[in-house]
Amino acid sequence: MPQLAKRMGRAKPSAIMVVAEKAKQLKAEGRDIISFSIGVPNFLPGEHVYAAARNALEHDSGQYGSNRGSNELLDAFLKHIEQVGLTGYTRANCATGIGAKHVLYNLCEALLDEGDGFAFATPYWTSYVDIGEILNADIQLLPCPAEQNYKLTPAQLDAALARKPKVFLFNNPSNPTGMVYTKDEISALADVIVKHPDTWVITDDIYNRMVFDGIGYHNFVHARPELRDRVVFMDSLSKTYGMPGWRAGFMVGPEVVAKAVATMNSNHITNIPEIVTAAAVAALSGPQDVPTARCVEFQAKRDQVVAALKAIPGVTCPVPQGAFYAFPDISVAFGKSHNGKVIGNDVDLCNALLEAKGVACVPGSAFGEPRGLRISYTCPTPQLAPGLQRIQEFFAELQ
Repeated sequence: MPQLAKRMGRAKPSAIMVVAEKAKQLKAEGRDIISFSIGVPNFLPGEHVYAAARNALEHDSGQYGSNRGSNELLDAFLKHIEQVGLTGYTRANCATGIGAKHVLYNLCEALLDEGDGFAFATPYWTSYVDIGEILNADIQLLPCPAEQNYKLTPAQLDAALARKPKVFLFNNPSNPTGMVYTKDEISALADVIVKHPDTWVITDDIYNRMVFDGIGYHNFVHARPELRDRVVFMDSLSKTYGMPGWRAGFMVGPEVVAKAVATMNSNHITNIPEIVTAAAVAALSGPQDVPTARCVEFQAKRDQVVAALKAIPGVTCPVPQGAFYAFPDISVAFGKSHNGKVIGNDVDLCNALLEAKGVACVPGSAFGEPRGLRISYTCPTPQLAPGLQRIQEFFAELQ
């Protein structure tokens, strides 16, 4: 029979979804499962978003929309990013997509040829490697272990960009670690990027409204405005507004890049649906009380998670200052056993934790750091303390 395309041999399902599906299956079997696995915000947007969607449904035109995104949506996005200091852009600098993942895929399609260098730090969001492998890019990983707070140093970046990768992908706040770069750290990295003019820079910063401790969100363009010509900023409705299923993502950057993404849309999706567009405009332009309140709630949950992890002997966890993740180094467990099962690595630990305690976490190796695991603390608040207690009990029972 005919064969699939070779690229399918490089494509693989999301490791995060594999864990989530296993947890869902055990729950269906009657197990008491607490999931810290999938990065879903677990809250819903304000009523004004639903009102806008209902109104759009009642007045649906049934027509195709713009490949780039409607003018109303682009204007709402431009006003939205002005609030984080990204000013001076126009509609020609913007494009939309079916979620940030789709925008990122289109960006990589538009910027990377086969064999081009594609550099990013580890730990990384799983889709970075997946997309790079599908496109047959030269993936260049920049290890950032817990010992350096999972953050890229200027010296590392300088050495990496000296290899002239076509694209440097940067994630701030970080999924999976929750780490956030300070203004000074962003400035130092921006100074390095200026020295290497042959590399496009994508800032995947979809958690930019979920920043704790008053440190604020900062971008390379803030520090060095001359980088506007090659920095692309990505955003999304999913995390900020509790709308992951609505699938609306955005980018702003050089006109040539925005035009390329719109061209890709014309071949992939044509346009974002009219009803989703209306909901997105309402979310971006309407009351911000829901995301503001959730950010406060997530900071309190962060404190609870970090305190619980610090109480486990041998476990270390740099304090996350954004998003809704913690990424502890759990390598202290390697070589020990639980109920007779040897914990040889992070996958063994996550499997044993799920089987023994009913707690689902994602192994750090899925993110390029096998000494860790990711905890997504977006579960309902009443589940958080019991889930953390089960993790503590698991480590206490290791032999």
